[in-house]
Amino acid sequence: MSEEGTRKHPVDEVLPLPRLALYGFQHVLAFYAGAVVVPILVASGIGLSPQQLVYLINADLFTCGIATIIQAWGFWKIGVRLPIVQGVTFTAVAPMIAIGQGAATPTAALLAIYGATITSGVVMFLAAPFLGRALRLFPPVVTGTVLTIMGLLLVPNALTDAAGGAALKGKPEFGSWKHLAYAGGTVLFILLLYRLRRPFLSSVAVLLGLVGGTALSWLLGDTTFDQVGRSHWLGVTTPFHYGAPTFHIGAVVAMLLVMMVTVVETVGDSKATGQIVGKDVTDGDVTRALRADGLSTVLGGTLNAFPYTCFAQNVGLVRLTGVRSRFVVVAAGFIMMVLGLFPKAAAYVASIPPDVLGGAAMAMFGMVAVVGIQTLAQADLRDERNALVVGTSIGIAFVPATIPAFGEHMPRDVAAILNSGITLGSITAIVLNLVFNVLTRRPPAPVEEPAPVAAR
Repeated sequence: MSEEGTRKHPVDEVLPLPRLALYGFQHVLAFYAGAVVVPILVASGIGLSPQQLVYLINADLFTCGIATIIQAWGFWKIGVRLPIVQGVTFTAVAPMIAIGQGAATPTAALLAIYGATITSGVVMFLAAPFLGRALRLFPPVVTGTVLTIMGLLLVPNALTDAAGGAALKGKPEFGSWKHLAYAGGTVLFILLLYRLRRPFLSSVAVLLGLVGGTALSWLLGDTTFDQVGRSHWLGVTTPFHYGAPTFHIGAVVAMLLVMMVTVVETVGDSKATGQIVGKDVTDGDVTRALRADGLSTVLGGTLNAFPYTCFAQNVGLVRLTGVRSRFVVVAAGFIMMVLGLFPKAAAYVASIPPDVLGGAAMAMFGMVAVVGIQTLAQADLRDERNALVVGTSIGIAFVPATIPAFGEHMPRDVAAILNSGITLGSITAIVLNLVFNVLTRRPPAPVEEPAPVAAR
């Protein structure tokens, strides 16, 4: 057998342990803010205590680690076996808060959320083979549109962090030159490392930017590690910590709609990652990815966490660094599990200032949109039908963010689903693609007659 026939694909290459740990930690840093913000938003929305919030964050990190290992490493017919990080889907935030606000107590709210989460995860797992064979519903015009929307709508979150973080909104220091200087300095440092054109420095540029920005902020007295001292050394996540989950029809329906949107996210992220690492993503790969989503979501409801899907910002990091090994992401999964077991370790990562994190996130989120644009390049945008799918979906995706009162004029359960730009844009792309490209028979392409040959 030739050397080319025996050579491993870069995706399946196991790097030396120090590089696995370093690259894996970079993925954790890129992922961390997005991972913890969902528990924070849910806790605030349904009135959880600070102690409950700390427990949710640890449970989320621990379960994220397990879910990531399942997806990237894989076993049996579960897991796409690509460098994809699993995290809590932002799409579920509004529906979970709506479910919780209808409960009698915060604990009852969690139990209703976990019941709906487990049910939707089971349905996703069982339906994965059918969804995997329905890829014609998710052509590049749909997946590229969803990825572009996700990148464009994530960038404002990065800019909010760069301005000082959501906690400072409405205060004089929000958007001050100090915060923007930290964010801008972080971006410039990352770009400088890329400009040096050293492969190793380029692959860890985001990590070094976060570490360097945090260190400078600490030296100048703008960052402290006080929360490390207040954190416990050990925090073990136990199944059904708050009691047996409860099952309510309305909550289950809302979460099933969320999972339908995550199908599009997972298909888009899987295909985009496949393009980045140079590996074809087949129907079977998508089926395994969706099974991993379903199993991870069931684990989320069992281990006091939430629904899981592929994390788009880490897809952008793969594109940015060029590190293609899936075992780097497996290493990140183990690191997440450790952070979930040791709150003090997680507290150090949580000490990264929002402005520094926002500076790095601007580049990463922007790369998600770039991957979406690259995917759209595979669609024939000269066809006005495809152009309408893309343009209309992107425009509608910005409605909730642009019109704050958008959700106030519809029933609460409907608003919980449609008040997310990513959800609204994804649903629009799916429906328009069905109307224009699937359910409508296209006329055959005109045959161009050959030009007459001039007489000699």
